[in-house]
Amino acid sequence: MNQIHAAKRQDKGSLMGAKLKVAGWLAVGAVAGALTTMQLQATARNGVAQLPLEELQQLAAVFGMVKTDYVEPVDEKKLIGDAISGMVAGLDPHSQYFDKKNYKEFREATTGRFIGIGIEMAMEEGLVKVVSPIEGSPAFRAGMKSGDLITKIDDTIVKGLSVDQAVKRMRGEPGTKVVLTVLRKSESRSFPVTIVREEIRTQSVRSKVIEPGYAWLRVSQFQDRTVDDFARKLEEIYKAEPKLKGLVLDLRNDPGGLLEGAVAISAAFLPSDVLVVSTNGQLADSKQTFKASPSDYLRRGGSDPLRKLPEALKNVPLIVLVNEGSASASEIVAGALQDHKRAIIMGAQTFGKGSVQTVRPLSPETALKITTARYYTPSGASIQAKGIVPDVMLDETAEGNLFAALRTREADLEKHLQSGQGAEKKDEAREKARDEARKKLEDETARKAATRTDLKPPPEFGTAEDFQLTQALNRLKGKTVLVSKTAVERKAETDTTN
Repeated sequence: MNQIHAAKRQDKGSLMGAKLKVAGWLAVGAVAGALTTMQLQATARNGVAQLPLEELQQLAAVFGMVKTDYVEPVDEKKLIGDAISGMVAGLDPHSQYFDKKNYKEFREATTGRFIGIGIEMAMEEGLVKVVSPIEGSPAFRAGMKSGDLITKIDDTIVKGLSVDQAVKRMRGEPGTKVVLTVLRKSESRSFPVTIVREEIRTQSVRSKVIEPGYAWLRVSQFQDRTVDDFARKLEEIYKAEPKLKGLVLDLRNDPGGLLEGAVAISAAFLPSDVLVVSTNGQLADSKQTFKASPSDYLRRGGSDPLRKLPEALKNVPLIVLVNEGSASASEIVAGALQDHKRAIIMGAQTFGKGSVQTVRPLSPETALKITTARYYTPSGASIQAKGIVPDVMLDETAEGNLFAALRTREADLEKHLQSGQGAEKKDEAREKARDEARKKLEDETARKAATRTDLKPPPEFGTAEDFQLTQALNRLKGKTVLVSKTAVERKAETDTTN
C-alpha cells in the first residue's frame, strides 16, 4: 500500500512575529499516445473509467498550437509539467504535482533533514533572529545563542531580504562555508561567525519541566524522527519528575506531517487497541482504521519507541493546547484524545485539514501528491473544513486575540474539500471578523509606527509570558482559568438551497 501522509499545509496564517521554524524544501501525436498509455496502465491497475479521447485530442491540439504558434519557443517538458500541475491544482488545495525541486523539498520536510547551519529562526526588525540553535548543529557548536541577530550573510545585508531569501543564502552544499555577521545585543557587540554547512536533523519535539510536578512537551511537526524524539523527551521528563502531576502537550501551529506519528503519539496516552482515527475514500485501501497498537504505527522492521515509557503516562492528567495553526496530524491527536476523554483540549478551533494525501512517485525525481480520503475521529466526526473544537476556549494573550481572526483556516481556502457530512457555504461571519481584525491590526500598526514603537507579537510558546500555557497549568492545578469571553465555535453552515 502507498504510504499515507497527513500532508503539511502551507502556512498562510503566521503574522508579525509568528515564529517561522527553519533550521539553519514531442510531436502532437506522441503526447496523446503517451497520455493514453499512462492512463491505460492505470485503468488496468485501478479499474477507472475509460479515457475521454475527445478531450485528450483537444489537449494534444493545444500543445501543438503553443509549440508552433507561441511568440517564442517554449520548453516541452515545462509545458507538460504545467499541464499536470493545472489539472491537479483544480482539485483541492493539498493535491499537488511535485517537479524535481518541489519533490526534493517535500522529502526534506518529512524526513527533517537538509543541508544548512542549524537554527530555528524568526524575522525581527528586518533581521534574522536566532530563536534557538539546534543542539549539536554547526550553529550550536559555533556558539550562537538565542536572541542573536544576523545582520549579514556573507557579503549580503539581511535587511530587505525576505525569509525565503535569507534561508536560501544560509543553505548550500555540505562542507561549504558561510560567514554570518552577528549582533549580540546582550553583549553590545557585533562579530563574524564562520560556519561549515552540513546535514541538519531538525528537532520537532521540545520539552521542559515548568515547575515541580508539571511539564510541557511541544511537537512542532510530525516527521520521521518525531516519535523517537517524543519518547526520549518523555523519558527525560520522568527521570526529572518521577511523580509527574500533569503534562501539557503543545500542538499549537503544528502543521501535521506523517500519519504514523499521529497514531503513535495518541497511542502513548490511550489504552491499547482503541480507535485513533479512520479514513474513507474511493479506493478500497483508503478505507482504513488505525488503532493504538504498534502494528498500526510501526514501519516494517522497526522497534517500538514507546515500549519503555512509564505506565503512569496512560493516566497522568493531560492538557492539549491547539490553535488555528494546528492541522492534519496534530488534529488527529487532539481529536482522538478528546473523543476518548483522555485529555482536555484548550486553545482555539483548529485548522480543519482533515484529508489524506497519498504520494505516488511518477519518476525518480517527480511525484503526485493526491487527496485520497478524509479523516474521521473515533466518534465518526469529519475533521475536514471544521477542525477540532476545544473543550476550553482561550485567547492568545491576556489582552485578547489580535492575530487569530486573520489566520487562514481550511474552510477559507479556495476549492477546499467539504467535510462530507453535509453541504456547506461560505462563513460570512468569519469573513466579517477577518475584515474587522485586519482593519484593527492596520490601525494599531499605524499608531505604533507614529509613536516609533513596535507592535508586540504573541509571546513565544513555552516561555513565562505564554498566556495559554499558564492557563493550561492553572487547569491542571485546579486554579481559575481565564476562559475567552469572545471565542465561539465556527460551525459549518448548512446550505439549504436546492
